[in-house]
Amino acid sequence: MLQREPAVDPKLLLDALPVAVVVFAPGERFLHANPAAEQFFGLSLPQLRQIALSDLLPPDNPLFTLLARVRAQGMEATDHDLTLESPRLSRRGVSVHAAPLSEGSEAVIAVFQDLSQARALGQQLSVLGAARSVTGMAAVLAHEVKNPLSGIRGAAQLLEASTSGSDRGLALLIREEADRIRALIERMEGFGEGPLERAPVNIHRVLEHVRKLAQAGFAAGIRFHELYDPSLPPVWGHRDQLVQALLNLVKNAAEAIVEGGVAHGEITLSTSFQPGVRLKVPGAAEATPLPLLITVRDNGRGIPEDIRPHLFEPFVTTRPQGSGLGLALVAKIIGDHGGLIEVESRPGRTEFRLYLPMYREPPRKGRSEAGGGR
Repeated sequence: MLQREPAVDPKLLLDALPVAVVVFAPGERFLHANPAAEQFFGLSLPQLRQIALSDLLPPDNPLFTLLARVRAQGMEATDHDLTLESPRLSRRGVSVHAAPLSEGSEAVIAVFQDLSQARALGQQLSVLGAARSVTGMAAVLAHEVKNPLSGIRGAAQLLEASTSGSDRGLALLIREEADRIRALIERMEGFGEGPLERAPVNIHRVLEHVRKLAQAGFAAGIRFHELYDPSLPPVWGHRDQLVQALLNLVKNAAEAIVEGGVAHGEITLSTSFQPGVRLKVPGAAEATPLPLLITVRDNGRGIPEDIRPHLFEPFVTTRPQGSGLGLALVAKIIGDHGGLIEVESRPGRTEFRLYLPMYREPPRKGRSEAGGGR
């Protein structure tokens, strides 16, 4: 006897999809949105049903043209690399595929795919490769250059004490250049490989420590805003390395504000929980969840567009006196933690986002496993 297949509710299928799916009524009002779409737009379904797309995006956004073309031609259409940006929404590198919901219907179904994280991951992997190529160079420099450099500096110091006039100035120049080269080598030593000793880290204490260091020095005249999620679990990481990474980001933010001549400089430090972000690294059995989001945002001059694709590569810098190692070191530290870093920038707003793993308590052993059973 044949058995009938159970009926499947289309709404349940939509809700199970991992990509954002929206059904738009005429006037681009939200008729339905699955859970992934709620997360994409940052609003719940009841909230979305109270508004239209025009409440989230300006009328000249290409998405409206795409949806209008689908309705006019009665056939599906796709657009890539869209920017959906307004005070209420910020998404870049979005692909949208839209089609009529059914024949003769004015409703349009649209699938949104945010490829920015995939691109950021690809960039992160290339950056880590570049950073590791610097590792070998750093080891050679540290071993082969620092010792003779100390001799050069010592000789220059003796000459400085025993000469006068222009010769003394030249000796001083040699000593200062030797100090500069030594400082550069010491920064490059941060790229050295070694086992990462991890422990539960309270990221809010790390951020507070970084803020105090910054306000006591290079960010003395800049206002800080702290927007923390107090329920955030600990990061599974290395405290000192996280301090170094965040200090570099805050220092860059302060320099962008000062060098941009911003009258009222502001740096915002924030944390939140993002359960949907996962990272699959080569050789791993499964993707690692990265639910902890740490953000460093400033209102400085922004990062030039031609620099952004290479921002985390060694020796890339926008500053005449910069070494170009600070952000490369940040990328390596976050990569060593199994995390992800991405950046969005425009004049007046630059935001670095760090996605990090959380600490999970090991499962408690049973009595027999712990040796307490018979």
